[in-house]
Amino acid sequence: MPMDLHQDINQVNLRLGLHLNKAMDPHPLSSRAMDPHPLSSRAMDPHPLNNKHMDLSMSPLVEELTDPHTQGQMCLLRMYLTTSLPKAPAPSAPPPDMFAHYSGYENTQYGSSFVPPPPPYVPPPSSQMPEQHFQQSTAITDEQARDAMFQFVSEHCCYGKAPAQEMEIKDVVPSSAYHYSLTSFCESRKTEWKYEPYRGQPIDSPVNGAAPPPWIIPAQPSQMFSDSQTKIEVPHTANIKPCHDCLAVGYKRCYKCCGRGRVRCSRCQGSGLVEGMEQREQCTDCIGRGWKMCDICNGHGRVKCCTCLGQAQLKTFIELTVKWENHVSNHVVGTTDHLPPELIVKSEGTEIFSQELPRVWPISNFFNQQVNVGSKRLVDEHSNKWPAKRILLQRQQLRAVPVSEVHYQWKETSSRFWVYGHDHKVYAPDYPQQCCCGCNIL
Repeated sequence: MPMDLHQDINQVNLRLGLHLNKAMDPHPLSSRAMDPHPLSSRAMDPHPLNNKHMDLSMSPLVEELTDPHTQGQMCLLRMYLTTSLPKAPAPSAPPPDMFAHYSGYENTQYGSSFVPPPPPYVPPPSSQMPEQHFQQSTAITDEQARDAMFQFVSEHCCYGKAPAQEMEIKDVVPSSAYHYSLTSFCESRKTEWKYEPYRGQPIDSPVNGAAPPPWIIPAQPSQMFSDSQTKIEVPHTANIKPCHDCLAVGYKRCYKCCGRGRVRCSRCQGSGLVEGMEQREQCTDCIGRGWKMCDICNGHGRVKCCTCLGQAQLKTFIELTVKWENHVSNHVVGTTDHLPPELIVKSEGTEIFSQELPRVWPISNFFNQQVNVGSKRLVDEHSNKWPAKRILLQRQQLRAVPVSEVHYQWKETSSRFWVYGHDHKVYAPDYPQQCCCGCNIL
């Protein structure tokens, strides 16, 4: 640190010490006389020194420091003024010994959650693989392929219409792509200590019985295969505790006026006078008193505790959060190397197989073995992929998506495009006129 800046810091610290009492209270005697409960105001603050907010903008220290000798003094002044502005204190964290201990919830804490994995899935003893029947899908025609190309070009403003109108279709190769999807509807649970103001509501305390384990508490989703969440108070875990934030008083010292009930007038800086046209005049904001009533506590010097909301007591309990969500995996078979699989996933097709079970059986008798292999791989992955979650229901679907590879000739260009899905989407990465030179809006 430079020597001159170090000296400036020492000078500021010395001046702060000399003017500390003045900056804290310009009228110490009248301030004490105004507080009807001086002892209780001090007693309810466990850290009286830390809760004092020094307002340097009201102190003679400002007049000394605002005569800048160096740039360092101005920076220090700005730092002190910024850090001394009163701010509403955040609620303090509860002490660790505030919450009780219950069997099955030893790792539950405030601000964090933990739930052991659910019990392993046990299939029913008479579980047998159901029959699997598959429907057939249809392919598209040449006219549908040409119409699809016209629609594709019209959706791209800079694509020329000439190739679509003049192309000669040489061959149409119909085929089908197969989209297999596996959806696992899973349930996860977590627990966390919570508290809320106690207003006399019923308390389900441990005297009513032992707390049930997290995975035994009943909870049902509003709809299967629909993401949702609910919060449940764990039975027999509620207790009444004194508020840790206000020490069971219900209120705290006002953070703006530090319990005085008034603040120095910012217009006249506490003097009661302001500069007039010819001479100093009485300040109209404070009526010449030099101070105004605190607008935070309305002159009472204390504010309601934001943790217990003035109730002085808290209800503590364990909150169980149950979350339902879908996990989806896809497997596409039958596309060429040129047609991206994600296009098949988003396209319209014919559902040729669908099944919903607590645990589905992999498809095993479809004529395309790649579908059978992909189904078994995804079913095996889902069975062990989320050990902390419970699979409630699984759904597997197989869709057949028609795909036609169209070979065409336009002038000297020989190329191809693909028409896929019942919505006749087109994939034409090599379309001849893709720039503005063939733009149909020019």
